[in-house]
Amino acid sequence: MKKVTIHEAKTTLSRLIEKACRGEEIIIARGPDPVVRLVPIGGRKGHRKLGILKGKLVVGPEFFEPLPPEELDRWE
Repeated sequence: MKKVTIHEAKTTLSRLIEKACRGEEIIIARGPDPVVRLVPIGGRKGHRKLGILKGKLVVGPEFFEPLPPEELDRWE
């Protein structure tokens, strides 16, 4: 685990990002107190396909009916 100050992180951000992407844990501290951890987001796990749920979900006509008064009161 590498611990750096905010000032050091600002001046060496590109190198710290490379290290984090290689799996090294980077902690950024404000003075002696750690405040954040720099971690990679990770790669995409797959692609989303549009329309994959088409025909599997049904919205009935009751969905479009007005809400009862007691339910509407909760929204105000």
